Amino acid sequence: MKTRQSKKYIFSILFMAFLVCLDQYTKYLSIVNLREKNDIILIPGVLQLHYLENTGAAFSMLEGGRMFFAILTPILVIVLLYIFIRMPQDKKFNFLSLSILFLVAGAVGNYIDRILNGYVVDFIYFSLINFPVFNVADCYVTVSVFVLMLLILFYYKDQDLEEIKRSLKISNGRNKADN
Repeated sequence: MKTRQSKKYIFSILFMAFLVCLDQYTKYLSIVNLREKNDIILIPGVLQLHYLENTGAAFSMLEGGRMFFAILTPILVIVLLYIFIRMPQDKKFNFLSLSILFLVAGAVGNYIDRILNGYVVDFIYFSLINFPVFNVADCYVTVSVFVLMLLILFYYKDQDLEEIKRSLKISNGRNKADN
């Protein structure tokens, strides 16, 4: 059991690292190919690549909140990783675990930009609907939050949510199952 759990955690760390590296690589490509250059039109009137330095949150909300994000992001990541580690090992929670991994990878990807640059590099722009410019990490966060909502609203039953809630409680440093 411990070996299976260790493999799961190693795979999860590698998967999150891959997602963060993919995000950082796409941002690097946008800096090299888009910074101080014309937009790259992928689908005329619909989708283009447009370089933007975002000092706010997703979709430029909370503009200039660098210190807020510098404090909030590590706390959020720690809470999400705690939930991930304490999650029941039942297969029915795999989608939930995967969503948490994407959410953490998105938070870490944008956190790296904020700490190193003071802004997040955004470059995907849906011009058809004038949607705010975003990046791959934003996609991770947005899709994972959407999937989490769908799972909680339509997939998990009340007893599943109670099982998760029980797994998150600590009883004198031990699981209740250990008593």
